[in-house]
Amino acid sequence: MRRLLLYIIIITTGFIFIGRLFYLQIVDDSFAGLSEDNAIKVVYDYPQRGYIFDRNGELLVSNQPSYDVMAIPRNIKPFDTAEFCSILKLTPEQLSKKLDKAKIYSPRLPSIIVPQLTKSEYAYLQEKMRKYPGFYIQKRSLRDYQTQNGSNVLGYIAEVNNKIIDENPYYISGDLIGKQGVEGQYEELLRGIKGVKYIQKDRFNRDIGPFKEGIFDTLPKKGKDVTLSIDAMLQAYGEKLMENKRGGIVAIEPATGEILSLVTAPSYDPALLVGRKRSANFTKFYNDTYSKPLYDRGLLAEYPPGSPFKTINALIALQEDVVDIHDKFSCNRGYVYGRGRKLGCHAHASPLDMIPGIAQSCNAYFANVYRRIIEKYPTPQEGIDTWAKHLNSFGLGEFLGYDLPAGRSGKIPTSEYYNKIYEYPTYKWFATATISNAIGQGEVLMTPIQLANMTATIANRGWFYTPHILKNIEGESISDPDYTKKNFTTIDSEHFIPVIEGMHQVYKVGTASALQIPGIEIAGKTGTAENFTKINGKRTQLTDHSIFIAFAPVDNPKIAIAVFVENGYWGGRYAGRIASLMIEKYLKNSISRKDMETWVLTHSLEDEYLKPLSGEPFSINK
Repeated sequence: MRRLLLYIIIITTGFIFIGRLFYLQIVDDSFAGLSEDNAIKVVYDYPQRGYIFDRNGELLVSNQPSYDVMAIPRNIKPFDTAEFCSILKLTPEQLSKKLDKAKIYSPRLPSIIVPQLTKSEYAYLQEKMRKYPGFYIQKRSLRDYQTQNGSNVLGYIAEVNNKIIDENPYYISGDLIGKQGVEGQYEELLRGIKGVKYIQKDRFNRDIGPFKEGIFDTLPKKGKDVTLSIDAMLQAYGEKLMENKRGGIVAIEPATGEILSLVTAPSYDPALLVGRKRSANFTKFYNDTYSKPLYDRGLLAEYPPGSPFKTINALIALQEDVVDIHDKFSCNRGYVYGRGRKLGCHAHASPLDMIPGIAQSCNAYFANVYRRIIEKYPTPQEGIDTWAKHLNSFGLGEFLGYDLPAGRSGKIPTSEYYNKIYEYPTYKWFATATISNAIGQGEVLMTPIQLANMTATIANRGWFYTPHILKNIEGESISDPDYTKKNFTTIDSEHFIPVIEGMHQVYKVGTASALQIPGIEIAGKTGTAENFTKINGKRTQLTDHSIFIAFAPVDNPKIAIAVFVENGYWGGRYAGRIASLMIEKYLKNSISRKDMETWVLTHSLEDEYLKPLSGEPFSINK
């Protein structure tokens, strides 16, 4: 029995060994894969990135060839470093540093040593590559910009970092990825899909042909072409008008929510972030904390909206049934409240009802309207929260959800905010504590794109599509419900009629009467926002911001626009002129008000922006 047990143990052990050997040699291919890794070189074939067109089919971005010198550290053999460095215009120290970095990344995977050779550098080096084992040239494509405008819209492409590689297995060291703007937002559409070639190597590490006759090879798939809603002509004109100024212009087609123009100033030529000089130029722009060319003011800058905000307060008052369009309020160069406090106003006829109140931008009229909104409810907390909910329905105080990666939510204060500020319930606060909200000078903050969307919503009599910049993908219109579903405000459509007429009268007899464009009926609203900053720790008032909103034509709006010009004095001085010119350019493709155009193009605000640096006195204009 013991002898039988011994045989059983020996036989069982033998079967275990045989089974394990069978598994390792036949079933488990991990060791075979490791062996193949040592005998196979993987070469990627990078696709053409998708082209970018404007709404009229004008090509904005195409591609140009680029050649990177790559290295696989473990395959490098001794070579003439002096000659190699001379060809690539590197010092031996720089080459050594790059190779050390490549080894740290991976001794078995390729890394970029010198990116983006010129065609002449590539042609010369290609003939000598046999002398440098372990190095090879990888062909890619770089962007080729057909426009000098819209850098903030288009974005740029740059080399992936380690974080991106760790998070997304598609990318390897040296790959390029879209950053910011359309390039970043629609990276997966534009990049295409890499092709892969597996090259068999012999025991001397020499290429001997495709692995298994190329059955595992794949072809690259070109990125998809996209058409943007941007009008390239209008974008270029807006950037021209904003030269030597700071601020943002956002124009939207009200009927579709398509963004026609998205200008930030100052800006830069997108071609400056292409090629071997990209890194140096980007660093220069990034470190320019004075003019901030990388900062998209149209999407990111949060400003007090000023008097254009009065249109929304008028709509809320009508919806809450606290005023009638014929209710009149007196104005004696302002509105007196509290203990002798006064909200100032410019000289105009008095008393005024709603339509002339909008046309003349009367602060006293809207202070009365705002108080009635808040004081309709038993407590100011209820009043403020009701007011805020109406504003939220216009997309204010929250992210709009447009299809660009940058954005800010702005600010619409609520009772929770004011309770904290005024330490309620220890101290009570009332409508007059927030009276500056009546004229867009309180705690309300808006980005230019929010203000443009608000204007488009008024033009549509109470609804809007979420603003978006993608018009179609390779000729197919977008069907994303985020951009094709109407968003309705809490304001009934009939209340927009008198407000729009008030905005129309702004151009006819009001604060923008000098900005009329022949043959175009425009509804607009001027705005001036106080501008404060801290200098040496002290709150200092600078020259006011110039703000303007408008849409046209009044009866069938094709364009809604918001313009912010920092330190631009008052609404009609800079922003109003720019908005009127942009509207005529878009609707007529020509300019009749050459006087107005010449004025804008020949006036600079650079001296205003230098004042905080020079310590000169500030000019305060109301």
